Amino acid sequence: MLLTLFSGENEGLLFGVFGVVIIAFLLVDLGVFHKAHHKVSQREALLQTLFWVAVSVVYGMVIYFYGDGPQASFEFFSAYVTEKALSVDNIFVILLILRYFNIKEEYYHNILFWGILGAIVFRAIFIFVGAFLIAQFHWILYIFGAFLIYSGIKIFGEEEDPELEPEKNPLLKWAKKILPFTDKPAEGRFWIKENGKRLFTSLFLVIILIESTDLIFAVDSIPAAFAISQNEFVIYTSNIFAVMGLRAMFFLLANVLDKFYLLQKGLSIVLIFIGAKMMLEMEIIQKGLGWVFGTDHVQIPIFLSFGVIMLVLAGSIIFSLIFPKKPEMVEAEVDA
Repeated sequence: MLLTLFSGENEGLLFGVFGVVIIAFLLVDLGVFHKAHHKVSQREALLQTLFWVAVSVVYGMVIYFYGDGPQASFEFFSAYVTEKALSVDNIFVILLILRYFNIKEEYYHNILFWGILGAIVFRAIFIFVGAFLIAQFHWILYIFGAFLIYSGIKIFGEEEDPELEPEKNPLLKWAKKILPFTDKPAEGRFWIKENGKRLFTSLFLVIILIESTDLIFAVDSIPAAFAISQNEFVIYTSNIFAVMGLRAMFFLLANVLDKFYLLQKGLSIVLIFIGAKMMLEMEIIQKGLGWVFGTDHVQIPIFLSFGVIMLVLAGSIIFSLIFPKKPEMVEAEVDA
């Protein structure tokens, strides 16, 4: 059933609270704290990051006490942490886009606000369509699992940073064909009016690129969330709480991303682990494991999954700091 998120005793109420929290903070954020364009400082970014992490933790605890208990709460935190970690690559690509178009830093926040607003809508569509398909065709979960393992192996083997080629983006090509654009400076606006005609600016192109980029990253993150839980309520709320903190994390990490160079390897291990956990549910694999371990059903508890995800991600960050990139590695990347 599509709306299984309302099957729990209090999940409908919790989802309502979630909606009120997200809408309220979006309105306050854009209407009060960022009415004027300005460059977000490191201190402001740190406070906002801590705020969103605190809100997410509180919500996870609310699920623990008023939702479906520890199982749902640990699923929420596992999906949240995984999405948060996967967002690091997203941050890097967004930074490349903003620099490619020479966008002034005081406009970053406004662009990211509307980009994240779009992500909230599109991810809702992804998640609920995915849940509907899984309810109809359970075997899709195994395709998700195989895809995550493939993505993890692919990411682990990647050494070079992705190249940005906006001119090859099909969505951007389509937008340029059907919408009128101007070469005039955007000055923080997505469109201007000239001789009574609305013309779109380069900032609007940036929004399109960021939205399409988020859709690409959602191809990894949404299946990963379904590998952790099949509860749409848990998946969507954890995903959106992670996305809501993306802007603050962007400003906090934009200039220090290179220091966490092993995080990509950690992410790949997490994806492989989550994919393998999903594939573990296949009947043929269960029969084989049951014959080896002498049990009817072999399952990795969500508590253990959460511990593995946290351990791998924390370890990749710590080892990145203990063993920083060698100067010649940094120089080679700059030359490239």
